[in-house]
Amino acid sequence: MQRKVAAEFFGTALLLLAVAGSGVMGDSLASGNAAVALLANSLATGAGLYVIISLLGPVSGAHLNPVVTLMSWAEGECDMRQALAYAAAQVSGAVAGVWAVHGMFGLRVLQFSTKSRATAGLWLSEVIGTALLLLLIRTASGRKDEKLPAYVALAVTAGYWATSSTFFVNPAATIARSLTDTFVGIRPADAGPFVLAQLVGLGLVLGIARMLRR
Repeated sequence: MQRKVAAEFFGTALLLLAVAGSGVMGDSLASGNAAVALLANSLATGAGLYVIISLLGPVSGAHLNPVVTLMSWAEGECDMRQALAYAAAQVSGAVAGVWAVHGMFGLRVLQFSTKSRATAGLWLSEVIGTALLLLLIRTASGRKDEKLPAYVALAVTAGYWATSSTFFVNPAATIARSLTDTFVGIRPADAGPFVLAQLVGLGLVLGIARMLRR
């Protein structure tokens, strides 16, 4: 169990290192061109995800995301104790990853985002994005598809560009991104509605799964 929880902590930390680090680097090199910064951010995140899931999937399942863990618990694939341990590791790992980025780039470690993300369109984007990601994971896992890491990495890379919210779809990442006033940030006041939208997306997937079983 400890090995699995450690894998979730370090895996989520590495994910946020890729997300936040590429955001800082892309923004600093893009000379104000947001499209170039987003391209760098999405490609680095997708590439990082592929490596992390490929390496840690055999250890912990590489959930890296509390809604993935909650889906696993709801479907009886793990117990509540493991789900809570995973979620705690994911949130703390995500925050650690963001703080590591601040240290690497010489930024103040403790900070809060001032980037506003508070519209109904963004919330709907998170509901749809989370549901699609979970459906993909559930489908590929159900048939034990070895290409799952590639599916998730490509879906996230595409999601950056196909959704108005840039595909946060992860409560741990959302919380951590509220603690960085950089390209990938989100105001702490806006993080709550994003997490709620992600949980709604999870609820939709679980509802669909229950209907199909009937």
